[in-house]
Amino acid sequence: MVIDMIDTFYLPGRVCPTKAIKEIAEKSSAKYTMICLKPEIEWVYLGQERMMQVLEMTGATMVYADHFAKIGERITEAPVIDYQIGALRDDFDFGAVLLWDTAKLKAIVDQMDTEYEFAGLYDLRLRAEKLEHIPEYLYYEVETDTRKSGEKLFDYVDPRNRQVQIEMEQCVTAHLKRIGAYLKPGAYKELPKAEDYPVTASVIIPCKNRARTIADAVHSALNQKVREGYSFNVIVVDDNSTDGTAEIIKKLSVECLEFRDKLVYIAQDKTWHAIGGNWNVAIHDPRCGKYAIQLDSDDTYFDETTVQKFIDAFEKGEYGMVIGTYQLTNMAGEILPPGVIDHREWTDDNGRNNALRINGLGAPRGFYVPLLRTINYPTTKYGEDYAVGLRISRDYPIGRIYDVVYNCRRWEDNSDANCDIVAMNRNNWYKDRLRTWELQARLK
Repeated sequence: MVIDMIDTFYLPGRVCPTKAIKEIAEKSSAKYTMICLKPEIEWVYLGQERMMQVLEMTGATMVYADHFAKIGERITEAPVIDYQIGALRDDFDFGAVLLWDTAKLKAIVDQMDTEYEFAGLYDLRLRAEKLEHIPEYLYYEVETDTRKSGEKLFDYVDPRNRQVQIEMEQCVTAHLKRIGAYLKPGAYKELPKAEDYPVTASVIIPCKNRARTIADAVHSALNQKVREGYSFNVIVVDDNSTDGTAEIIKKLSVECLEFRDKLVYIAQDKTWHAIGGNWNVAIHDPRCGKYAIQLDSDDTYFDETTVQKFIDAFEKGEYGMVIGTYQLTNMAGEILPPGVIDHREWTDDNGRNNALRINGLGAPRGFYVPLLRTINYPTTKYGEDYAVGLRISRDYPIGRIYDVVYNCRRWEDNSDANCDIVAMNRNNWYKDRLRTWELQARLK
């Protein structure tokens, strides 16, 4: 029965040409079309029947399911997440099995008027009306990418994948135009006026339990040099550390006598703050400068010119936000692949549309404080920077610095170094939710 009702086709991964999708649609004659992205699929008893059943019940265009991952002799659960209108990442994980209603598949393919070399499957699923997640474990797939989550994190901005990125951007831009969420170039609101600020710029360092790295971050910030006529301070917000971080910061304020007037220490109360809440406290502090520049508590600036480069960028253009270029290093300063991350996919014309496809906008981030105080950070410990960047990009221009100004140091205690599947799904779902809200705002 299943053999008669399903035509099965294999695609070697989610990056594929439009031609391959059209060939599948042309060859499929059964009621259902199954596209498998991995060659070795083993089914739970009646798993295919269940996928057909849900497809019929929901009237979906395509269904996908939770599954098991086989790594050698080890079998682990591999749940996926619900699809939402903001799930515009081209690397959204559906698992290896996609079951389509053949009639709806053919109707979509008839509308695919651009021949992509890499974005064929992406184009197909963006055009689908309803994608249904089945939260049941229905099959086994062999997992071939066994890297830790922190090692996969930067795949989407790997310069070696530049041509793929360009096509994916073209594809999502066409999608936004079709649904009425595309933002035309140059239509920006006027920035709020600046009042008097105690310093030109503030380096913001939120931290919690970073005894191993906080001194490096603080020294890196305090050692910045700015030209005559400009000034800066360093605001360190400690969120109830229990590992000696607070004591290290207080010791630095005593030892660094020449910088005593530059170092501002804020101890949070016992309520929930997370990274976003720590930023909010810093930017609303009366000692905060006109520009606020990010420095994570386990990272360092590339050299002593980073703060001045941000000031220059802000004063050159009417930007609500400026984003720099970083390099990945280990704790010894050695470069890690893919090396320099400059986000050159950003363009003044289309960056804010493409921002809905990629999973981050880059680092370090600098903000025009009069604007940021009207937006604020969401009180969360993941995705808070992406949320603010999306919001700013909707109405205000974002500047870029393509010189390396930041060392993103990767080590075992990074919050995203080795997330389990539950944490990864939670993070991805939240960023998809941010995109959904932003998409809804742009549709309005």
